[in-house]
Amino acid sequence: MSRLIFVNLPVADLPRATAFYEAVGAVRNPQYSNETAACMVFSETIHVMILTHARFADFTRKPIADAHATTEVLLCTTVDSRETVDAVVGWAGAAGGVADPTPSQDHGFMYMRSFEDPDGHIWEVAWMDPAAVPADSEMATA
Repeated sequence: MSRLIFVNLPVADLPRATAFYEAVGAVRNPQYSNETAACMVFSETIHVMILTHARFADFTRKPIADAHATTEVLLCTTVDSRETVDAVVGWAGAAGGVADPTPSQDHGFMYMRSFEDPDGHIWEVAWMDPAAVPADSEMATA
């Protein structure tokens, strides 16, 4: 079995968050969704569990961060082209998110933009051509 990643995010309005993530390309998996959570599938290995605050609180004793006021995590996903980076960020803005809350980056071999979902979670969308990474780049030696 492939290793999967499940990113768990607290959301204030589950239907709104579900619609937002569908607008940026995720598909809701009803098998792992109910009135307190929705499993949003981005790929065979990447799933985002959006959880009501009450449900999210079942998993931790720590307070839930207000992602509009603090940074809890920066998430990044890759896509197949520079054009798809722009499209996803555009979809996010059109669906009620914030396009480009952080500066875009264009290094030729790597292009990144970001969006913020309605709950303040920041996602970077990146395209990169690993074959074009300069040999003297910090990325090539990482």
